[in-house]
Amino acid sequence: MYQEFLTIARELNQIGIVPLLMGSVGLEVRTGQSWQARDLDIHVPSDPRGWAAPDEGRIYRFDELNAIMEKLGYHLVNRHEHEFQKEGHSVEFGGLHSLPSFAGVELEDLEEVEDEDVHYYLPNLEQYLKIYQASSKDSYRAENNNRKDFAKIDYLKQALRK
Repeated sequence: MYQEFLTIARELNQIGIVPLLMGSVGLEVRTGQSWQARDLDIHVPSDPRGWAAPDEGRIYRFDELNAIMEKLGYHLVNRHEHEFQKEGHSVEFGGLHSLPSFAGVELEDLEEVEDEDVHYYLPNLEQYLKIYQASSKDSYRAENNNRKDFAKIDYLKQALRK
């Protein structure tokens, strides 16, 4: 999945967007451990109000993003979640600029990574802990992902203690 992220991020870089790699794939890159990633979570420039913003304006430059995803063979399956699918792969786009209010992670504190001439942001372990703690309180995730989130939170707490 990481290689697919790099393919998408390379296209985003070409239009001046440096995405943030979130979720299990990002955590795998950061920790070197498998977290059984099932999808890609990519955050891009957005309305800082997050979910309070209307679907059509929450992700900035969505028309360009949609064109990139179509060019890569993906199709939009859920406008509200900004979710695309291709051959069983799911990619969801979230809002980068809601991260400070959602999880207390300041954008200027994110590390910019370069791999294969692709630039992207990747949270450090402390930032991942804040993100997973914030998302574990979300009602949707509480019903669908809490067990996995709590395992990640426990792992991150232990890793940060060392």
